[in-house]
Amino acid sequence: MTVLILGATSPIARAVANEYAELGHDIFLAARDRDEAQRIASDIAIRYEVRTTAAAFDAVQTGTHAELLEHVEAALGAIDVAVLAFGAMGEQEESQDDFASARRVIDTNYTGAVSICELLAAAMVERGRGTIIGISSVAGERGRKSNYVYGSAKGAFTLYLGGLRNRLTEHGVGVLTVKLGFVDTRMTFGMETAIPVASPEEAARAIVGAARNGRDVLYYPRFWRPIMGVIRAIPERLFKKLSL
Repeated sequence: MTVLILGATSPIARAVANEYAELGHDIFLAARDRDEAQRIASDIAIRYEVRTTAAAFDAVQTGTHAELLEHVEAALGAIDVAVLAFGAMGEQEESQDDFASARRVIDTNYTGAVSICELLAAAMVERGRGTIIGISSVAGERGRKSNYVYGSAKGAFTLYLGGLRNRLTEHGVGVLTVKLGFVDTRMTFGMETAIPVASPEEAARAIVGAARNGRDVLYYPRFWRPIMGVIRAIPERLFKKLSL
């Protein structure tokens, strides 16, 4: 089985790659930093004795996506699992003042993700099998002044994955939406929060387990499901007065 990891140099992506490699699956790592992706691939190949390779991938360069997937399948065979682990949070204040900054966040988290997903979906439907894992965020559940550009892009991605799942189910293709809360990554570095922060390794085990069990949606850490249920239930007249 071939597993494609997009955004492969992030801590969560690396942990997911290790989980799949430990199961004996071949791994293709793609990221903007190709050299780092290749270093990770070499380490996985030695550690788990599976086939690995790496290539450059930039979510916003949508014109290169089809060529990348052709390269993956030529190197390791048909893609059985694709993990979209890339993203860009950006800075909310910068996005407010500079639309180019906001557009990078939107195009990375949504436009680029939709581009690669549609290509993956076409190939998987033709074969009648496969799984797409989209890593989204609980930030997409409700707009908040602290990160509404990032949140809106992740919210759109979550909605897209739901529709994609609805379309692909009858073709034997699974789509898992992962709604992450606080995980110990570059995005949360230095963040002060009373809510526990999960490790990338814990998140990876949950993600791979959910995909293998045919789950549709995974909140991780799992306590974020009830938290977001409460947040969504707050009336707008009250919510808009909160500083979140």
